[in-house]
Amino acid sequence: MAYSAIFQGGLKTAVFPRPCSLLLHRGLLKASACTPTVRRARTAGFTTARYFRRRTVVPMCFARSPVEVEWKQRNNAALHLLSRQSSNQYGRFAYQDASSEESDLEVGGSAQSQLGQSTLDNIEDWRRRLTMILREKEEQEIVSREKKDRRDFEHIATLASRMGLYSRQYNKLVVISKVPLPNYRPDLDDKRPQREVLLPLGLEREVESMLRLHVSGRSIHGADLSNKFSGLTLEGNVASKSSSTKLPELPTRKSIVLEQIRRRRSLQLREKQQTWQESSEGQKMLEFRRSLPAYKEKDALLKAVAENQVVVVSGETGCGKTTQLPQYILESEVVAARGATCSIICTQPRRISAMSVSERVAAERGESLGESVGYKVRLEGMKGRDTRLLFCTTGILLRRLLLDRDLNGVTHVIVDEIHERGMNEDFLLIVLKDLLPRRPDLRLILMSATLNAELFSNYFGRAPTFHIPGFTYPVRAHFLENFLEMTGYRLTEYNQIDDYGQNKLWKMQKQAAMRKRKSQIASSVEDALEKADFQEYSPRVRESLSHWNPDSVGFNLIEHVLHHIVMKERPGAVLVFMTGWDDINSLKDQLQSHPVLGDPSKVLLLACHGSMASSEQRLIFDKPEDGVRKIVLATNMAETSITINDVVFVVDCGKAKETSYDALNNTPCLLPSWISKAAARQRRGRAGRVQSGECYHLYPRCVHDSFSDYQLPELLRTPLQSLCLQIKSLQLGSITEFLSQALQPPEPLSVQNAVEYLKIIGAFDEHENLTVLGRHLAMLPVEPKLGKMLIYGAIFNCLDPIMTVVAGLSVRDPFVMPLDKKELAESAKAEFSGNGYSDHLVLVRAYEGWREAESQRGGYEYCWRNYLSAQTMRAIDSLRKQFYSLLKETGLVSCSDKNVSSWAHDEYLVRSIICAGLFPGVCSVVNKSRSVSLKTMEDGRVLLYSNSVNGAAPKIPYPWLVFNEKVKVNSVFLRDSTGISDSTLLLFGGDMATGGLDGHLKMLGGYLEFFMKPSLAKIYLTIRRELGDLIQAKLLNPEFDLGSWNNLLMATRMLITEDQCEGRFVFGRKAPKRTSMKEAYENMQTKVKDSAVGDNGKNQLQTVLQRAGHNIPTYKTKALKNNKFRSTVIFNGLHFTGRPCSNKKLAEKDAADQALLFLKGESSSPSAEVDHASMLLVKERRKRKTASGARWG
Repeated sequence: MAYSAIFQGGLKTAVFPRPCSLLLHRGLLKASACTPTVRRARTAGFTTARYFRRRTVVPMCFARSPVEVEWKQRNNAALHLLSRQSSNQYGRFAYQDASSEESDLEVGGSAQSQLGQSTLDNIEDWRRRLTMILREKEEQEIVSREKKDRRDFEHIATLASRMGLYSRQYNKLVVISKVPLPNYRPDLDDKRPQREVLLPLGLEREVESMLRLHVSGRSIHGADLSNKFSGLTLEGNVASKSSSTKLPELPTRKSIVLEQIRRRRSLQLREKQQTWQESSEGQKMLEFRRSLPAYKEKDALLKAVAENQVVVVSGETGCGKTTQLPQYILESEVVAARGATCSIICTQPRRISAMSVSERVAAERGESLGESVGYKVRLEGMKGRDTRLLFCTTGILLRRLLLDRDLNGVTHVIVDEIHERGMNEDFLLIVLKDLLPRRPDLRLILMSATLNAELFSNYFGRAPTFHIPGFTYPVRAHFLENFLEMTGYRLTEYNQIDDYGQNKLWKMQKQAAMRKRKSQIASSVEDALEKADFQEYSPRVRESLSHWNPDSVGFNLIEHVLHHIVMKERPGAVLVFMTGWDDINSLKDQLQSHPVLGDPSKVLLLACHGSMASSEQRLIFDKPEDGVRKIVLATNMAETSITINDVVFVVDCGKAKETSYDALNNTPCLLPSWISKAAARQRRGRAGRVQSGECYHLYPRCVHDSFSDYQLPELLRTPLQSLCLQIKSLQLGSITEFLSQALQPPEPLSVQNAVEYLKIIGAFDEHENLTVLGRHLAMLPVEPKLGKMLIYGAIFNCLDPIMTVVAGLSVRDPFVMPLDKKELAESAKAEFSGNGYSDHLVLVRAYEGWREAESQRGGYEYCWRNYLSAQTMRAIDSLRKQFYSLLKETGLVSCSDKNVSSWAHDEYLVRSIICAGLFPGVCSVVNKSRSVSLKTMEDGRVLLYSNSVNGAAPKIPYPWLVFNEKVKVNSVFLRDSTGISDSTLLLFGGDMATGGLDGHLKMLGGYLEFFMKPSLAKIYLTIRRELGDLIQAKLLNPEFDLGSWNNLLMATRMLITEDQCEGRFVFGRKAPKRTSMKEAYENMQTKVKDSAVGDNGKNQLQTVLQRAGHNIPTYKTKALKNNKFRSTVIFNGLHFTGRPCSNKKLAEKDAADQALLFLKGESSSPSAEVDHASMLLVKERRKRKTASGARWG
């Protein structure tokens, strides 16, 4: 659920804490004006709720009865009294606010009557309630706190489901709703994070003094930044760009000369191409190219491209479409003497695809890479001045569109592998569809191996389609039952547990637990297995199939298949499709310990994964020595574009690790899932490139038949923050309207979650317009939160460690955990951690040590000694250089700026910048006797990954953790985290709002609440406002001098450094309310009158003084000569003497009454309108005069 949505708006809820139903009184809970967040939630089917401190409910059993009238009268009187108290002129202090725990009014029958009701009666009662809520259009849900309802929840949930309602049990609550319910509801959690913030008094005064100097300095210099930079608004820049119209350029002498140069260059390119084609090597290459199926369609394809703006091409594996069609277009343009003006961009979904295809095409043209053919991927590229055909990743083309919306100079765009339906590819199609009317000369070619051509053709207005038959040798498919019959291998419950090593025993335990409860993977094929008929196979095979575990990847089975291929099949490389990096590494370790498969003289084991360096990925294309069989363990990236020519055998596990996005719970899930039929066909086709091949599908044929035809588009299963930011940066209008033009639009809730997130981090304003910060974020090729971290690091002069953190979060974890040296590896990582409680600072320290060792040529030894990946460290170093270059392009860093990392040594400031970037990824930390309890807004309780330095900590001395990534497996895990203090979160977290009481601050729409002294709250709010002005000024003018802001920066650094986290969590309750003496007395008198009990002045006086923050009074009683006693009460330096009384007890009581009369303000002079109680605070106010004298506006 989106941030803060459940704390805003108005909720109509049915509550049943007793057998008689309780409904919220509609007249008392009128919703306030809908904010954009409220509208977002309602659009998605949610009726959001502002978190009321008191909720008024009307017992339905009183409806239309005299009792209801009396009940309403008493209720209205209570509300009137509450509103009168809230408008009192005296200050209200949240730090000492005494209020009862929030609870609904519970009215119902006696306990005896409840105990007599059976489950059947309860279900019938619920049937009536659910029928009633379906009839009431304004009611959205029912909340029950009854034990019997929790007891009967399964029956109630079944009943609700039959009636089209949703149900969920939250701790001790049962909720039935008309809309889907998330896994966690913060508004129903009585232990939401509520934090009392405490700072040493001396620190508060020192910070206040610096802040006063800063504010006075700004007033002297007239530092009104809004006026100073009024002409530099983002809207103005955007408007000027969009309103500018291009006028036709008149021919000039310069343009004529350029045309002559292009003509001459085109003739040179034609001559060079003709020379190559006439050479002996060129003739051999042409002969090979003519043997490909694509050559037969060459003329038809070129004619279609010339006559149509969009062409859709599908081709089977091996037809040559990826390498040949771009060449055909380039060659035809060169022959027509348009080579110098031709510019072809061919996008690939992966880096290795762009690099390998460009090398292949350059070789076929007899050129070196970087001449007429080049490539560009993140971090590296090879292109020159004469490059006319550029292979690049989709993200590279999107970044060019950000700078050049019309793709000026580009003549052809080829989008390859669109069947994969990646998010960037789908987004690119929407952008290109919008671009085509403005560029009628631009040609768009869509290509894929297997696709629903009609879908894309219809999307582009019935564009013509072409199909190129494949050129592959026959591939024989062996499904699981065939292999078991052929080899006699047996499946049992025990040989299907995959071994991930000692450091991941939880994975093995999870596999064993899966047999007790069905997973999503097993459930999706359950029906297919039940309907399958294996009677044609032997009883031994049928028994094995009955033990088959769909959740298992099948390490032992794969090992047996590979051993069978190596020992009994003909020569040829083997390609094994795995689900992810962990599976590849674990299987590789297992195979290396095998006597045959681990023998380097017989088998060459290689891995292929997207996170590997390009040099290591290229090894899979090399042919091994004679007598050595190559086995490549790869993910689904090897399905398309990558061609390993010597592959003859394919082993397919049938699964791929796929990111899905739970929009309702706002949580990404990374789980293995079954592939599609199209993907299975692609995998099988990899085995028939050079000769007839064999494919071993490690799942039954009936399971294959149950696969979906195509994979679910990434646009429908991933968070959309980066995409929404790109849409706004390209000025494509409303996000919702733009994404509605997609082939398959994402669900509205996903879009609204992304927009809400971008508002929280400051990239969007309340009207979904791009802010100045958002414009800078769009220029950086990283996630918005990581981009924000980079920008803040540059502004606050601690860029060097922040670049390391961002680079480290953009690649794989550099720490490696060998199976036989796990303890040594963990201790090495612990040394980098110290007592920092931060995974991100561990990255910084590890990189700094590597950089120093690398400067002395000891980088490899350093990595070996500290169990680090040298490849990952080099990737981090390369990313840092790229980030620095990008920041220089944006102007935030200048070449002569030597102070960009002057505060890099300040660990607390680095933590604050990490917090600024990762917020709202924050969780509360509560240290218990034997564990640490963590809780986030969307998920409730979460856990830490075992690899995190905080995962093994018995206690974490910080009240908050910020995290970059959370993943739901069974539970929600935080992969990395950094501990932060209260001051860090308050100053560098999200926007703050003031609560209903002084000293009460809120974040995330009220989910996070902070209570403190009003003076301290004022300090935090002032610093936040000033820091916001500083950041805005620096973004608008990167040359802005921070010299005049030193006092503010020093006050900020002092707060985040000296905060010792001395506060506490108060979950579900507020601290005592601090009131004036007179208000405390009046409240006591009201309570006494309402209760009509007690007239003891001593007790009343003691209660009033304690509530006002003073010590209890003392009494001095003297005996008089007439056998009477007179008492004097003393408190706060004041003395009140009573009248003579007959005993000591009455004397002390009379003295207390005199003091209470004075505090009440009942002076002997009617005209003296003085609050006598305020005199008690005169001395204290005098002490605070220096601290509160500053006025911050």
